[in-house]
Amino acid sequence: MIETIFTWLSEALYENTGLALFASFGWGVLSILLSPCHLSSIPLIIGYISSRGKLSGKKIFLISLVFSVGILITIALIGLITALMGRLLGDVGQYGNYLVAGVFFVVGLYLMDIIKLPWDAMTLTGTKATGLWAALVLGLLFGIGLGPCTFAFMAPILGVVFSTAGENLPLSIGLLAAFSLGHIGVIVAAGSLTNVVQKYLNFADDSKTLLWVKRVCGVLVILGGIYLILTVN
Repeated sequence: MIETIFTWLSEALYENTGLALFASFGWGVLSILLSPCHLSSIPLIIGYISSRGKLSGKKIFLISLVFSVGILITIALIGLITALMGRLLGDVGQYGNYLVAGVFFVVGLYLMDIIKLPWDAMTLTGTKATGLWAALVLGLLFGIGLGPCTFAFMAPILGVVFSTAGENLPLSIGLLAAFSLGHIGVIVAAGSLTNVVQKYLNFADDSKTLLWVKRVCGVLVILGGIYLILTVN
């Protein structure tokens, strides 16, 4: 079933523009759903949002979006740098994975209420950006370990982009944009669902249920860190 989907999406990239953009978007969605590396971003952002207390739907959406954009920025930079160095796209080596795994462990322990982190120090005094800067930093750091996973799913798209960029630059840009939208769309949707959960639980700051949701997310984030270490070449 999965192989059939992969084959269809790969072939659709060479069809008309609309179908190609849809296929690229689909690759972006699958890059999250079918990758253990990327799936760990979901409990990470849900746990982080839960730790911020009661937030509006708009603030939750913005935090999820900023986190996702941070991931894409790092992935793009790493892809460019590793390509210029003549290395496999996104390959940051074992130390990059260790760095991200360390971040996962710290954040996971924070979500489990074992340690404290000064999130409020990562805001701008007098602004409404509370929580956004920390989300951006988390996204930037998280993106370091996602290079190989991401570019594995991007390979079919990059093949089309590199072959058509000279004669159809708008299509090449559109394919990359569609992949990015699919990629961040899953994370933003998952993060935004936190608002639905809060309303369903009749959220209060001392909500025991939400406390356990945060702790479970912490455990999943730590497991994501362990996975990154175990997959180091």
